[in-house]
Amino acid sequence: MKHFLSLADLSRAELEALLEEAIRRKAEWRSGERPPLLRGKVLAMVFQKPSLRTRVSFDMAMRHLGGDALYLSPNEIGLGQRESIADVSRVLSRYVDAVMARVFAHDHVIELARHATVPVINGLSDYSHPCQGLADLLTMRERFERLEGLRVAYLGDGNNVATSLAFGCALLGMEFHIASPPGYELPEAVRSRARALAPQGAALRQMEDPHQAVREAHVIYTDTWTSMGQEGEAERRAKAFPPYQVNAGLVAEADPALIVMHCLPAHRGQEITDEVADGPHSVIFDQAENRLHAQKAILLRLLRE
Repeated sequence: MKHFLSLADLSRAELEALLEEAIRRKAEWRSGERPPLLRGKVLAMVFQKPSLRTRVSFDMAMRHLGGDALYLSPNEIGLGQRESIADVSRVLSRYVDAVMARVFAHDHVIELARHATVPVINGLSDYSHPCQGLADLLTMRERFERLEGLRVAYLGDGNNVATSLAFGCALLGMEFHIASPPGYELPEAVRSRARALAPQGAALRQMEDPHQAVREAHVIYTDTWTSMGQEGEAERRAKAFPPYQVNAGLVAEADPALIVMHCLPAHRGQEITDEVADGPHSVIFDQAENRLHAQKAILLRLLRE
């Protein structure tokens, strides 16, 4: 694994190995151990979009592993504006041991990886959010121990988070049901690729009815209705998505032992109610913590090979 750009680039064995590594690192962290496995290594963190979880989890992951992280704000680099993405990639490769980029256009992170001589990590793009996806799968694994055969119901926009979940579920033999308003479905290219990744028996279903999606679901997942960069669509989206709100009534229709997930930040009272976000089924803050441990697994895999 030279770069970490999309879960669809991994084999099932590679994805399972990352989850096992994350589980080990979390247990180690809980016990108070901090072996400096990446002593002397430096991660450049390139941001086009602001972030809480991505910035802090990568920074702390490097510190826990004995390395260091360098934050580079949008104004400091200006990918493709102040200078070309190729030149930024070549220069950073001379200074640091790896690059994490949180960008708008997925082509930007692809371009960084194409010209880099060090590993590049997709910290988020408009196409996918593989770091979040890995943390989500880790959270599900902790709660259910097994992943194959679980049914995940995603309600809302067929966005980058949904894309990564679709790929991860497909690779691991899970069922992925996504319910979206007309016009906001998971792109057909993503659905086709996920189905191609899935072993026999795994299923991906796109539907419109949220009640159908959550039936017998072990996991209900939602995300914001309007992501960064979509502010001009906020009014139109606010009219389309209310039937997909994750509330107590909808949760009652799923498996009694289900968990409710959200990648945060949450717009409480819109895509999820306070009652559910803070309720007994919610694991949203476990997800947030697991970004730290998932990131450690990615960094170790890329920087110790």
